[in-house]
Amino acid sequence: RGNLNTRLRKLDELQEFSAIILAAAGLQRMGWQNRVGQILHPEECMYAVGQGALGVEVRAKDQDILDLVGVLHDPETLLRCIAERSFLRHLEGGCSVPVAVHTAIKDGQLYLTGGVWSLNGAETMQDTMQTTIHVPVQHEDGPEDDPQLVGITARNIPRQPQLAAENLGISLATLLLNKGAKNILDVARQLNEAH
Repeated sequence: RGNLNTRLRKLDELQEFSAIILAAAGLQRMGWQNRVGQILHPEECMYAVGQGALGVEVRAKDQDILDLVGVLHDPETLLRCIAERSFLRHLEGGCSVPVAVHTAIKDGQLYLTGGVWSLNGAETMQDTMQTTIHVPVQHEDGPEDDPQLVGITARNIPRQPQLAAENLGISLATLLLNKGAKNILDVARQLNEAH
């Protein structure tokens, strides 16, 4: 834990670690590109749900504020976050279980890869699914009643792609649960609660 200076000092001075995983963007911002030994691509190392996405939290029924911040939505990021968050929610995951994802949008398709692991990494289960979406080029008015999907309200993005993204996350989670992911996650929860 700590800022970049603290983390790198621990790596350099304590000799307890062989490597450390950090965001390359932070190291580049500090001018420390020479400290980057390898970039981990999603095919090698997926990321935590919502990693790198920025959100603005507002009151659910405050229409004026929702309208004001609604123009900040990036349609692709929004759809990726909905898919990722619905995957995690359907797995009943959280910060205490090892769940990771990777999403991508290409040629009108939203791809979601998700995985679960045992705490020691011996057991793993992952798969990929996709769904057709049509990301709007311009903002459009969505439903007036502002229903949320996995805690996200986006009136200015059409509802159909949002629902497709949510269903993709649920479908992938269901697939993994049917293959036995629940057992892996239950054991991880129990071990985390014991410590």
